[in-house]
Amino acid sequence: MTPPRLALAAAAALLLVACSPLPPQPAAAPGAPSLRILGTAAIAPGSEWGGSLFGGISGIDSDPASGEFLLISDDRSAHAPARVYTARLALGPAGLAPPRITGVRLLRHASGQPFAGARAPQPGMDVPDGEAVRWLPGGAQFLWTSEGDFTRGFGPQLRAAHADGTHARTWALPASFQPAPHGSGPRRNGTLEGLALSPGGATAWLAMELPWRQDGPAARHASAGAPVRITAIELESGRPLRQIAYQPDAAPRPRRLPFGPELNGVSEILSEDAHHLLVLERAYAAGSGFAARLYRIDTRRGSDTLALPALRPGNHTPTPKTLVADFAALGLAVDNLEGMTWGAPLAGGACVLVLVSDDNFNPAQATQFIAAEYRPPGGGNAPCGTTEASP
Repeated sequence: MTPPRLALAAAAALLLVACSPLPPQPAAAPGAPSLRILGTAAIAPGSEWGGSLFGGISGIDSDPASGEFLLISDDRSAHAPARVYTARLALGPAGLAPPRITGVRLLRHASGQPFAGARAPQPGMDVPDGEAVRWLPGGAQFLWTSEGDFTRGFGPQLRAAHADGTHARTWALPASFQPAPHGSGPRRNGTLEGLALSPGGATAWLAMELPWRQDGPAARHASAGAPVRITAIELESGRPLRQIAYQPDAAPRPRRLPFGPELNGVSEILSEDAHHLLVLERAYAAGSGFAARLYRIDTRRGSDTLALPALRPGNHTPTPKTLVADFAALGLAVDNLEGMTWGAPLAGGACVLVLVSDDNFNPAQATQFIAAEYRPPGGGNAPCGTTEASP
């Protein structure tokens, strides 16, 4: 694919999709966690910023010190080298204002070079597929994940970068995370989609999008398939601490086309407090479009599956989950939601959840931003990620 000629325009070159009025939203059951949509906005496909084609946004995180959001693109260095953007979002009485992109930074390999694309790969350098991003405490570095470059023998990657995008550290993930022959290991394009990091910075949770091959099939319309694995990593040592099995739903709609995907998996996770994660399930069915549901889990519950080479019925207990919101029930048509983070709390202390979609560089899609008020069980205010998530 030949990258289009890129303008050097700034934010004025971004084409913004008009926002629709929010539909009426159902009341949450008493005592249950809930989500209330506050506003939506979008950036049109084909928009350019700072010499790069904007799009493919697969992860988002907020910097409490600056108020900016960090966005990672899953462009495999095809339209421009692997990169992150910074942006500002303003939530007011009228809802979510149009996003304002403020910068772009290239991600760099340990060699110091920008990542090369698949058309001209470099020996010893993977072509990354960036999927998730989280600031480390202090704002000097951020974590980011890649789903891997399986065709060239590179498995999923967890890296840290300095604020300017230069390489800081790469973690050696367990051998079980690497692609393997004979029908075992993670699925290509179904690996490190979710990343949850506490502000304390000691533990990162890494979520697979799809089940490992030996664990069973991915979810489809007729079946929930096998569980996906979510693993806690101690960042200082790189040691895996705990792993839980999370069972996605069956895909909510069947595909309407004879060919094409029909699946559901985990597209993002986010720490709420010391022991709870929010889990975003994103489904797609060819001809039927996207769907999303948000769940809450307690990481202390369910089996520790670290020592299990394969998940089978009876050899483990999946982590129980509680539905927070089905976006279809909220009356909101969603795009390909892949990123989730906390925004600035509302005046009364309620948490604001910010979600973003990956437009796949597809002219028929857009980069959708959603701001929502999140209430935990009991109806109070959650810590909004201010407490370290521990295994």
